[in-house]
Amino acid sequence: REDRGRAPQRDFHILFVPRRSLLCEQWLKEQGVLGSFIHREQYSLDLIPFDGDLLSMEAEGAFKECYLESDQTSLYHAAKGLMTLQALYGTIPQIFGKGECARHVANMMIRMKREFPGSQNSIFPVFDTLLLLDRNVDLLTPLATQLTYEGLIDEIYGIQNTYVKLPPEKFAPKKQGDGGKDLPTEPKKLQLNSAEELYAEIRDKNFNAVGSVLSKKAKIISAAFEERHHAKTVGEIKQFVSQLPHMQAARSSLANHTSIAELIKDITTSEDFFDNLTVEQEFMSGIDTDKVNNYIEDCIAQKHPLIKILRLVCLQSVCNSGLKQKVLDHYKKEILQTYGYEHILTLNNLEKAGLLKSQTSGRNNYPTIRKTLRLWMDDVNEQNPNDISYVYSGYAPLSVRLAQLLARPGWRSIEEVLKMLPGPHFEERQQLPTGLQKKRQHGENRVTLVFFLGGVTYAEIAALRFLSQMEDGGTEYVIATTKLINGTSWIKSLMEKLEPAPF
Repeated sequence: REDRGRAPQRDFHILFVPRRSLLCEQWLKEQGVLGSFIHREQYSLDLIPFDGDLLSMEAEGAFKECYLESDQTSLYHAAKGLMTLQALYGTIPQIFGKGECARHVANMMIRMKREFPGSQNSIFPVFDTLLLLDRNVDLLTPLATQLTYEGLIDEIYGIQNTYVKLPPEKFAPKKQGDGGKDLPTEPKKLQLNSAEELYAEIRDKNFNAVGSVLSKKAKIISAAFEERHHAKTVGEIKQFVSQLPHMQAARSSLANHTSIAELIKDITTSEDFFDNLTVEQEFMSGIDTDKVNNYIEDCIAQKHPLIKILRLVCLQSVCNSGLKQKVLDHYKKEILQTYGYEHILTLNNLEKAGLLKSQTSGRNNYPTIRKTLRLWMDDVNEQNPNDISYVYSGYAPLSVRLAQLLARPGWRSIEEVLKMLPGPHFEERQQLPTGLQKKRQHGENRVTLVFFLGGVTYAEIAALRFLSQMEDGGTEYVIATTKLINGTSWIKSLMEKLEPAPF
């Protein structure tokens, strides 16, 4: 229309994110408008920093594309993102990986490096190790309910690009004599990242340890405000006033997190939450994983949300290395009869992705994996944790356990278990230009970049941060992923949405 108009012509530009695609250009050509664009550029948006130690590609479909559709585009972008990181922070000398996709990304990186020999840069490497992990090496972790503060916020309200929307009534300023008439209707939107001191302190704690921190903070803040009565001289008053903005910010931050904690507590103290958690924990510790579970049957009969049911059934399947055909058929029949036959496509997807499967070999490897990797800890300390299992109150995320064992004593010690998990495991070394080999000072930490292909949960991030902070750990972790997920958003991405018939 613009081309036909007589008015002075405008210039059109088109920008592809994350890269130009021939299909798009072909389509524009067929529409006869390709020539109208002065510039056709691409903006390669690979890794987006979410926090000081966290990068995400925000590729929502990555898991589904890789495991259901055999589409490896997102892996190409992951490799490109890693090449960009190496251009900025030096070549990563060691690459370890586990899983088919991890192998694929490592191969692409090595090939890109060969194809662009000029990309060898003389920057001192910041990272010592890159660990590439496939999501399907550890399907169990995202299915379980996260029990850290940040994990629970995500489970209940869903954190989108570091923002969360919360029910407004808890955040309404309380005025005297209002009788609660003008309650806000817009959800309260809060940004969550470590720039906020209090959030940085409590985000990775087990939810049961958050209350005591908040009440301690409340005492400190009210004591600080009390000081104003003791300020006598001009100097003292001036000093108090200079601290005021910081104190007020701390007070409003405390008020927000107290409200959020109350909202979460209402849910975590409910009977339903407790029953659900009990069943999850029984499965993870290996109790009754091979027969139809009564609680799941009851939930289906009461028509609880379908995603909740699917998470539990998949969890049982993963903790039993597949379900007996009879058990699997029973669950499928119950789900389809209660929720509708259209969900047969979703069940099919879950089977394809390996989340739901029938036990073929008749051998259940999970108990061996659980014992060898110490995935279940009975004596978990939620207040002052000494092991990563605190993030799920007893279950240690398998993915993070692999990272921990890689740092010390190395994967050779768990060779047998690695073979039981899906996909190959490998190690690659990248040559560094002379003079750039690191000579480590005594007490200096190694830095490992852990890249989760197919998504990572906040509980896993908390567990890695916990390992970074350990006194004798010797390793700091930076986390990268294709997408930040939780069990609900992950299962949702695998569900088939059927369009209703047009008539």
